[in-house]
Amino acid sequence: MLLTTVITIHIVVCIVLVVIILLQQGKGADVGAVFGGSSSTVFGASGAGSALTKATWALATAFFATSIFLAYSSTQRVTGSIFNSSSATTRSVMPSAPAGKVALPAVPAAPVSGGAQPAPQKK
Repeated sequence: MLLTTVITIHIVVCIVLVVIILLQQGKGADVGAVFGGSSSTVFGASGAGSALTKATWALATAFFATSIFLAYSSTQRVTGSIFNSSSATTRSVMPSAPAGKVALPAVPAAPVSGGAQPAPQKK
């Protein structure tokens, strides 16, 4: 139950973190405003930088915390190793093929019905 909750939180944090990062203004966007670019953004000319930066840091911290928890919990669930050999895993699962040739049953040709006739063979 706890693992499912942490995985859900991790996925939500990942999605929100991507959206928050995409909302942030790039470093070179100030030069575009000089040549006629619009500065009427959702948060104003420069008001969103602080709020989005704080949200990014908080979400990044939550992402790292959930990642560490999930990595630690995955090591606790390991019960065996692929290198442990047992008689059940060393035996072949598929039966071996017979040593000789296998005779296939003869299949009779289906009669041609209707107006279709086989093409004549050239000599």
